[in-house]
Amino acid sequence: TTYKKRWAVEVFHKSLKSNASLAKSPTRTVRTQSNHVFMTICAAFKLECLSIKTQKNPFALCRKLLINASRAAYDQLQLLLAATA
Repeated sequence: TTYKKRWAVEVFHKSLKSNASLAKSPTRTVRTQSNHVFMTICAAFKLECLSIKTQKNPFALCRKLLINASRAAYDQLQLLLAATA
């Protein structure tokens, strides 16, 4: 139905707005703003594609990616600390 198609667009728009975080952009010049907008939209699009592929909520995927990245960074920090000890 038309409503189902429209609802899918609304969900995508909400995900794009939330995951792109354009309002929090620290950029000041037109060039850096353009680069930031382009890269955040690319990242949000990749997240949406991953969401469709895995059949998981984009917000849950984002959380999982953040946890995995934090864990990897912590593991690297532990390796560096062990190497200097």
